[in-house]
Amino acid sequence: MKLIIRFLTIGLAALSPLALVCAQSSPSEKPAAAASSPPARNDVYHVYFGKAAPGKAVQLAEMLKTPNPKDPMPGHFILLRHQEGDAWDYCLITHIGAKATVEATPFQVPPAMRDVSDWHNDTFVNGPSWEEFTKAMAISDDAKSKSGGSGYVVSVFRPTPGHREDLEKILAAPPNRPSDTSAGTVLMQHLEGAPWTFLTVVRYNSWQDFATNDMNNVTQSNKNEGGWFAFREYSAFHTDTLTNRIAP
Repeated sequence: MKLIIRFLTIGLAALSPLALVCAQSSPSEKPAAAASSPPARNDVYHVYFGKAAPGKAVQLAEMLKTPNPKDPMPGHFILLRHQEGDAWDYCLITHIGAKATVEATPFQVPPAMRDVSDWHNDTFVNGPSWEEFTKAMAISDDAKSKSGGSGYVVSVFRPTPGHREDLEKILAAPPNRPSDTSAGTVLMQHLEGAPWTFLTVVRYNSWQDFATNDMNNVTQSNKNEGGWFAFREYSAFHTDTLTNRIAP
């Protein structure tokens, strides 16, 4: 998998805020169907955000997609490419397993790898089982060939002081149908790394579904109530980035 992250894992265990908020129900809205409990977050994932060196975006993508036989969970990853939003070019999320460990011996980064990357950051998070992850992201063996046109919104959040549980409750709420047109959501929580607390990836079956979702959300927010306003009470910081999937 992805060289930059994959090399790291060799030593590890051998655009709009509305888009995200509208993918969740607000406390004042009742979902059309009975809510089910969100998946337990018992697995460890590695989240990489990286920016390519000038003129090296294609090369970096190829590196990140390259399989590594020493991956703890070979083939368990998703690679997303920036379209609009934050400053990074690629988001690589790798499934590690039940735990991750860090060895004292540093990995020697190959010169070719340094040449194609401008900067990156890494964060370990907890998340759902790989089965739940692949279902939400439509990347199982029988789904990935049919979901190439999906759009994904990657968001990170920090809660306001004393309101971590409140923010998590909003992010974990089921979609408010029919206005919410999202097709799958993954919620993850920081373990070690970057200065954010939660990460979500929201999938839409098509860019048209995403646009419809945004239009519905604008209509709701123009009423000065609903999901966006409830969310803003509990989120001190967040970013949203529109992406498309380039692997698998």
